[in-house]
Parts: sequence; C-alpha cells; structure tokens
Amino acid sequence: MPITKVVMPKLSEAMESGKVIKWIKKEGDRVEGGEIIAEIETDKADIELEAFGSGVLRKIVVPAGDRAPVGGLIAVIADAADDIAGLLAGAPAPPAAAAPPPPVSPAPPPRAVAPPPPLAPRPIAPAPAPVPVAVPGGRVKASPLAKKVAARSGVDLRLVQGSGPGGRIVRRDVEAALTAAPSPTPQTVPLAPGVEYQDVPLSSIRAAIARRMPLAKAPVPHFYVTVEIAMDRAWELREALNALEGQPKISVTDMIVKACVLALTRHPEVNASFQGESIRVNYRVHMGLAVALDEGLITPVLRNCEAKSLAQIAVEGRDLVERARARKLRAPELSGATFSVSNLGMFDVDEFSAIINPPEGAILAVGAVKVVPVVEEGRIGMGRRMKVTLSCDHRVMDGAMGARFLQTLKQLLEEPLRLLV
Repeated sequence: MPITKVVMPKLSEAMESGKVIKWIKKEGDRVEGGEIIAEIETDKADIELEAFGSGVLRKIVVPAGDRAPVGGLIAVIADAADDIAGLLAGAPAPPAAAAPPPPVSPAPPPRAVAPPPPLAPRPIAPAPAPVPVAVPGGRVKASPLAKKVAARSGVDLRLVQGSGPGGRIVRRDVEAALTAAPSPTPQTVPLAPGVEYQDVPLSSIRAAIARRMPLAKAPVPHFYVTVEIAMDRAWELREALNALEGQPKISVTDMIVKACVLALTRHPEVNASFQGESIRVNYRVHMGLAVALDEGLITPVLRNCEAKSLAQIAVEGRDLVERARARKLRAPELSGATFSVSNLGMFDVDEFSAIINPPEGAILAVGAVKVVPVVEEGRIGMGRRMKVTLSCDHRVMDGAMGARFLQTLKQLLEEPLRLLV
C-alpha cells in the first residue's frame, strides 16, 4: 500500500497556513481512507481533516496547537513495514523554544513613586445565580455543540440554566449567557492606572482580513451606486409568509438574496470577475453571505442559488450562517462566491459601502429598513424605505451596468410576488 503524506490543505483562497487543533487519531492507530483524523483551524472555520489513504498513522509531524504552511507535511500514513525515514528527513523541524532574553539592568527611577492603589472593581448589581444542571459525578448535561460554543466563548456551563429536554443545556442557552454577560474585550478589561494601551494579538480571521483587504481596495478600482427601495410590499409579504404554519421563517436578508439572484440571472455581466486578460461571466450564482463574528468578518458561500426557491434560500442560508458562527463550515463553503451581500441593517445602519472580496466583481451593502416620511402623488405619508449600495470593480463593469442591475433589484423588491417564482 503506498505511503500517504498528510499535508495542510488549502481550504480558502486567502489561506496561507493552518493550525492543528487536535488529532482524532494517535500514532500507531489504524486509519481508513475517508476517516476523520484531525481538526484544522483556518482563517474562516474549523475543518475536520479526512485521510486520503489507508494504513497506520505512523508519524504526527505537527503536534496539536502548532501551525503549518499550506502544503506542509503534518503526518504520515503508511504500513507498519514501510520505511518513512527519508520522508521525515525533509519535514520541517518543530519550532525550538525561544531562548530567554539577556538580563537588562533597569535604569534608576528619577524619584521614588508610591505604587498605585489596586484598581477597585466597579460595583455590579447582584443577579440571581442560575441553577446549574448537574448529574452524578459533577458533570453538566449539555449538547456537544453547546460544549464547543462554551469552550470557545469562555462560558462556564455550571452557571448556565438549560432549556433543553430534562434541563439539558443547548446552544441557545450558551448564546443567551453570552448576551447577558459579554466576554472581556480590550474595552471592558480593567486596566491599572497609568496604562496607556493594550496590544491584543490578531485572531486568525482578523489576520486574514488584514492581509486581504489592502490587496482588494488598493488595486481594485471601486465605484459605488446607491438606490433607495420602497419595502412596504416586501414587508407585508414577509409577514404573510411567516404567518403560515409549517413554512420556514423568511428574513429581509433572504428576500434581498433572492432578489439579487434573479437580478444577476438577468444581468450576468455583474456576476463576473476580472481575470487579468479576460472577464469571466458566471451563469451560476454562488452567493457570499457576510457574517460578523466577534473576531472578524467571514463570507461563507451558498452555492447554486439560481436553482433555489426563496424558502430554500431561507433554510439553507440560516443553516450556513449558524455553522459559520460555530466555525463548522465545510471546505466548499469557504470560497468560490461570484457575488456577495453584506447586511448591516440589524445594527440600525442607514447605508454604507462594502469592499469587494476578490475575485468577485461586486458586493451589495444593505442598510436598515426604516419608516420615514415619503411623498406620494403630492401627499406626505409614512413608508418603509431601505438604501442599498453596490460596490463595483470598474475593470469588470461601468456605472450603467451597475445602475441597470440596481434598477432590476428595486423592481423585484417593490413587486415582491416575483420572488416566489
């Protein structure tokens, strides 16, 4: 049986390295092709790594907690009799522990300064302690997903009241605890008197954004087109659909995504990307959905939206966003979008301009739906209005193309029964 090199996979266009979270298999274990052997942290999600060959996990080159470049050897699968010494000789050596810095004599202080008194915590109104849901042995009843979310968020499950069957803690209980007691951030961590700043290491997501965005905004010639849309009929249709029993709940974002899909099928020149010596026009719509996480922004991809109904987009989009927040996306969902939507309306943002995520040629920024005074047929009344801004790559399209796309989008949302086709 051939020797199988297990390498760090490239799971997104921006990925340069990955971190081994943990090894599911240990050295000496038998491994079958397709079996999960490790969990890998990328700049967008935690991915379960499958074995592409069968045999024995002979050597783990990159231990849990360490990083490796894309394509770097992290383990070897082979038969027990196979000689893997030559393969391991070319593997990178594990990082050596940093040598302690040489001692430095401190400069004498100009004058004696009394140490500052300890920072007194701010008084916090006492809250009733939640009743822990424990079982014999000191364990807490919680779903696996709730445990994972709690571990990432620093929530003590012993202090969370479960709402699942038999008092079991589920994911929504952990999220409710996070809302009630937000995790410390640089703004909420108390600092000693005289401290001027705090350096917070970049998360993997924030580091990827820091690398990618200058590559997008500087070389990509952006231009922006904004339009205001009357959302009265769309709002009424959404409420009517959500009142039906047994039907998936529809959000404003779902309706916007469906309208974008229909508009892109009519204007494929907007569903395009710059390829250097050519423009690639896409006839399938792979929609990127911007999702805000505490550590940064990611854009998972909902594929083949041109073949999905509004209800399918609602169900699959909600599942995609939930798994993005739990960092449980699959590899095909991390890249390949042809167009993206970023909605900040839930934050009461009127309008904004989004940065294009290459190689996409455009992204739609969506503001809040607001009840405002409007003039219709010479009379002043109240209406629901929403502003959207299309960011365009001028190498791919011009202003007229972007304006025609927005004109179609506006018509679809102002006559929303067309979204039900």
